[in-house]
Amino acid sequence: MDREFKQVIVVRSDLKMGKGKTAAQVAHAAVMGSERAKRVNRDWYDGWHSSGQAKVVLKVDSLELLLSLIQRSEREDLPTSLVEDRGLTQIPAGTVTCLAIGPGPSLKIDKITSDLKLL
Repeated sequence: MDREFKQVIVVRSDLKMGKGKTAAQVAHAAVMGSERAKRVNRDWYDGWHSSGQAKVVLKVDSLELLLSLIQRSEREDLPTSLVEDRGLTQIPAGTVTCLAIGPGPSLKIDKITSDLKLL
């Protein structure tokens, strides 16, 4: 089994969020994703946590692509967390901004995200 772990955060670049807004949304995704992984696969969480908590931030240009990544991740039994904005600043309430995939085995996550570009 893969002993390298990471978490990937996928951000919607089509929303044109400011840098601070994007950073906050990525932070929400990272925290939500790690909490979910701790509940659903403690071994993956512990492996990720003890190995430095690697994170990679990638981008997609549409909600549809983001949602397709959730389906692919769930087929691989990877924990996912979707971030919806509260609408207090730049974008309307309920707007889906980010997706956390993992923490989980790097090889499983790479099968889904290797064709995406860095943010």
